[in-house]
This record gives sequence, structure tokens and C-alpha cells, in this order.
Amino acid sequence: MTIIVAVPGTTEGPVALRAGMAEAKSLGTDLVAVNLGIAALDVSGLDAEVPITVVERTGRGDRDPVDAVLDEIEERDATRLVIAVRRRSVVSKAVLGSISQRLILNSPIPVLAVKAD
Repeated sequence: MTIIVAVPGTTEGPVALRAGMAEAKSLGTDLVAVNLGIAALDVSGLDAEVPITVVERTGRGDRDPVDAVLDEIEERDATRLVIAVRRRSVVSKAVLGSISQRLILNSPIPVLAVKAD
């Protein structure tokens, strides 16, 4: 059993990472953090009891972050995906795509969506 957490390089990133860590700890499993940001992911302050693997996005520079997460789900035979979501306006939803929305709709495993303040 593996928990995958999609960690964007925005304010939602730490929220998703903490929620993923709590989920992995409660289920007694490992955590795979897929870094969707540009900067390296710092996991130094996280609970050392939970084994964590950080996966940096690889491939073409313009690779879709949703594809990166979905590939990790398949590759690692994950059982749950953790993401952070934020409130978006109607116009934003209509004009721009959302990584979180696409992950919820396309994930082959259950998704735990936590609200970022």
C-alpha cells in the first residue's frame, strides 16, 4: 500500500504534504511525494516515522503535471492520492484548467482532497 501526494510549488503544497503524511501514518504505509514545483522539495521537517520518497518531475520541460502524477500511481501501484484544493471563481474554472480537478476526474484510485486556506 502506497500513498501518493501531489505537491505543487504553491501555498497548497505544504498543505497537501502534511495531509499525505498524516494519511500514510494513520494507514501505516509509505508516502511518495510527487514534486510538481520547480524548486527542490524540502521534507526535512516532516515526521521521520513515515518513509517518504520524493519524485521530481522528469521528462520534457513542458510535461503535463497530471501525467506525471498518474504515471507514478500506475508505476507504484498506489492505493490513494492526496491533493490540496483551493476555491476558484466561476470564470477561473471555465477558462483555466485545474490540476487538482483533472486529478480528481482522471485518478484510477480514491482521491483525498484537502482544503487549503
